[in-house]
Formats: sequence, structure tokens, C-alpha cells
Amino acid sequence: MAQQGVLLDQDQFCCSVCLDLLKEPVTTGCGHSYCRSCIEGCWDQDDQRGVYSCPQCRQTFTPRPALRKNGMLAEVVEKLKKTGLQAAPPVLCYAGPGDMACDFCTGTRKQKALMSCLVCLVSYCETHLQPHYDIPGLKKHTLVKATAQLQEKICSHHDKLLEVYCRTDQKCICVLCMDEHKGHDTLSVVAERTEKQTQLGMSQQKVQQRVQRREKELKELQQAVESLKRSAQEAAEDNERIFTELIRSLEKLHTEAKELIKAQATAQVSRAEGLLEQLEQEIAELKRKDSELEQLSHTEDHIHFLQSYSNPSVSSSDLPAIVVSPHQYFGDVSEAVSELRETLQGFLKGQWTKISSAVNTVDVLLPPEPKTREQFLQYSCHLTLDPNTAHCNLSLSDGNKKITAKPGHLYLDHPDRFTYCCQVLCSEGLSGRCYWEVERSGNDVSIAASYKDIKRTGGNDSVLGLNDKSWSLQCYHGGYRFRHNNVETQVSGPQSSRVGVYLDHKAGSLSFYSISGTRSLLHRVQTTFTQPLYPGFCFGYVGDTAELCKL
Repeated sequence: MAQQGVLLDQDQFCCSVCLDLLKEPVTTGCGHSYCRSCIEGCWDQDDQRGVYSCPQCRQTFTPRPALRKNGMLAEVVEKLKKTGLQAAPPVLCYAGPGDMACDFCTGTRKQKALMSCLVCLVSYCETHLQPHYDIPGLKKHTLVKATAQLQEKICSHHDKLLEVYCRTDQKCICVLCMDEHKGHDTLSVVAERTEKQTQLGMSQQKVQQRVQRREKELKELQQAVESLKRSAQEAAEDNERIFTELIRSLEKLHTEAKELIKAQATAQVSRAEGLLEQLEQEIAELKRKDSELEQLSHTEDHIHFLQSYSNPSVSSSDLPAIVVSPHQYFGDVSEAVSELRETLQGFLKGQWTKISSAVNTVDVLLPPEPKTREQFLQYSCHLTLDPNTAHCNLSLSDGNKKITAKPGHLYLDHPDRFTYCCQVLCSEGLSGRCYWEVERSGNDVSIAASYKDIKRTGGNDSVLGLNDKSWSLQCYHGGYRFRHNNVETQVSGPQSSRVGVYLDHKAGSLSFYSISGTRSLLHRVQTTFTQPLYPGFCFGYVGDTAELCKL
């Protein structure tokens, strides 16, 4: 049991650089101990940077610390060396699944290997390792914790330990390979490991920082998703409740109108039927009287005729004269109901546009604006000019991809055509993330985006950028200016014949870029778009051109 304790202590008092028992141990400010020659060799490599770090915990020091011998640790190491030379009955520890087996052990069961010798290229258990502590020649061998990759540490050409690292060829070599690497940047594998360890520490720090950032983003996204679900559930419940109330209101109105029509029809029919009965009675009485008078007219008794005719009784009726209305009695009601339907459908259509727009603006993620050209091209969109919107002084060509300001072009009348200013819109309405580029030439070309319901006739309020329905970047020889809702803003930036436009409809972002080898942001709009946007163009001079670029 004593020997097992010695081995455990010996492993704890090894230098992490040379992996051997500490020689003239010194301790850094962070508390880790090394051989003086090992830590000084590592820090010699750090002299160029002026920052010195611990090979184990990577704590940095500036300036280079002064090292002092750790006397107590040195005494412990010396005692450990002496104790290690004493023989003790080994404690057998057999190799299990996944363990390295001792190469010297024989029999069906081998002991677990504790250390591997880089000189002997053999792994030893506790028992067979002892000669490397006892025999002076073997003490110089380099021991490492048992590893299965011993052959990887040996030069395949010279069977020597790979002790040198060639930075030029980025590979480990042995001392005999040095002739083949003359003039190369070489150093010991320990020194290269120390430097790479520093780089690894910095990389690990960056990875850890990114992990922290991503974990924060993950938490925020999870919270956003939960909030979105709750909001969607509340909106769905409100939608159900409000539309149920609306349907009930319509059903109530429907029932009341139906009952009102039925009651009025019943009342009028009852009144008319009463009059019909009176009319029938009066007609019957009049026909009876007419029969009596007809008989009197044919009597030959003159005395009877005169006595009867002197007071012919024809009863008078109190029933007034009846005038029947020529109208379609409930036609006005049907017309009023139809008008209500059209008004309600029109109102609902307008409200549905607002509702759908509000729903479409909901987004749990707002992706960052693209940075590279490749990222922008992911959102490139196919656009064509709409000839029905083109002013008569504009000529379209190249498959409705190019516009030239040229007077006198004949177009058929169309309600979508601009009549005041030389303008044209594209056929496509954009409502997602889209990117397009325009090649322009001339003295005054405006590149714009507009709602479809912009005015087509009239004065300045129909010009792109001079109303609240359009956003326009005016490009001229003197520079740029941005216009929206009749407000002009001077824009600075490099002059270029090509302009890129990026739209993120949900994020409410519209960006204009100058493109001339590099991409420079000219102006960005941040607002809330309530309708799809249609790319458009406006021209100030004859001969000005603009062309939608193929991306």
C-alpha cells in the first residue's frame, strides 16, 4: 500500500511541461509549479509579445515575474525520489475494458498500464515500470501517462522521438530530420505547444464568450417564442370573441329586419283584405240595385214607374276612393339591404387589409441586414416595368427592363398611367426581404419605392417622394437627396452609376447603396410599411436612362 501512495504522490509532483519529477521547482503567481528550466524556456518564447502566461491555467503576467525556488516543494520531491527507490510489494490492478494493458505482462490477464516510455515505445504497469525509477540509464527516458498512440510520437523514417516542430512544413520531426529542414523555422515541440496552448486559450475564451452570447440569445429567443405563443393565443381568443359578437349582431339585425318586413306585410295585407271585403259587399249591393233599376226601366205601368223612380234609393258608401300605389312595395327595402351588404363588404375588405398587414408584421426574429454581396444576392428579386404606368415621355425596352426619357411615345389610355411627371412603376409588389440593383445614366434619375395607390394624375402630390406613399433617392451630378412626404434630405456618399436597394418589409427597413467595387450605404429608411412596395423611377431630363440589372 505504501508503494501505491508513492506513485500517486509522484504523479502529483511532476512538471506539466516535461512530465517528469520537478527539478529545482519554482512556483508562479497563480500557484502552479514547474521545473525552473521548463518555465523559463516557455517564457523565453513569450519575450517577443511581452506577455507571459501559465501553461496550465493561462493566467497572464506583465512584466515577466521573477521566479523563486520553492524550498518546501523541493524537499518533498527529494523525499519522494528516495521513497520511490524502496521496494514494495506491488498492488495488482488488472486492465479492464477501455484500459491500456501492460506490454510486459504475460498470461491471460494483464495489469493496467500506468506510464508509457517514449524511448522504449512500451507501456508499463506499476510493477514493470519500477526499473525506470531504479536503473540510472532508464531514468533518463521520457515517461508519459499510458497512451495507445506511441507510434504517432515516433519518426517513421528514423525511429526517433518527434521532439522538434517545423513551422515551415507544419509538422513534427525528429532530430535526424533536421538535415531535411535546413533553413526552416523550427523549435522544440514543448515550445510550440506552449505557444499553441496560448492561442488555444484565446480561442477557447472566444468560444466561451460566443457560447455565453448564444446562450443569452437562446434564452431571449425562448422567451420570445413563449411570448409569441401567448400573444397568438390571446389574439385568437379575441378574434373568436369579437367575430362571434359581430356575427351575433348581424344575426340580430337579420332577425329584426325579417320580423319588421313580416309585421309590415301582415299589417298591410290585413288592411287590404278588410278593404277587399268592403269592396266586394259594395259591388254586390250596387249590382242588386242595378238589377232593380233595369227591371223598372222595362215596366209598362206608367204610374208604377213614376212612383218608383221619384225616389230611387241608391245607398252611398262611406268607403273612400282607393288609390293603389304603383311601386314595388318592398323593393326599397331590398335595395337598402343590398346597399348595407356592399358597404359592409367594402368596409370589411379595408379592415381585412389592416388585419392581415398587422398579422404579417409579427416576427419573432429580425435577421440582421446582409453585409456581403453574396448575402444580398440571396434576396435578389425578378422585376419588370409595368407599361400601363409609364408616362408618355418614357420609352421601355429590353423586355421592359430599361427606361429612357424620350418624348412623344404613344401609349393607350390607362387609369394606372402617370400623367404629370415622367414616372413608371414595376409590375411586382414586394412585401418580404428583397434586393435589386439599378444602372443609371443622365442628369436626374430618382430610384424609388411606392405604394400602389399613389396618385397617377394631378400635381406634385403624384411625384415619387413628394407624398406619404413613396420613398425616393434622387441621383444627380451634384450628389444625392432623399425625398419622402415632400421633405428633402441631403445625402452624402460616393458617386456611382449603380445603386442597390434592399427592402426588409417586415422590419420596416429600406436601404439605398452606392455600388462601385465596394458597397457604401447612402441612406436607410426605418418605418412601418402597411402595403406592398412597388419599385419605381422618375426622370428629370430627356436622355436619362435607368436599367434593372440582372443579378
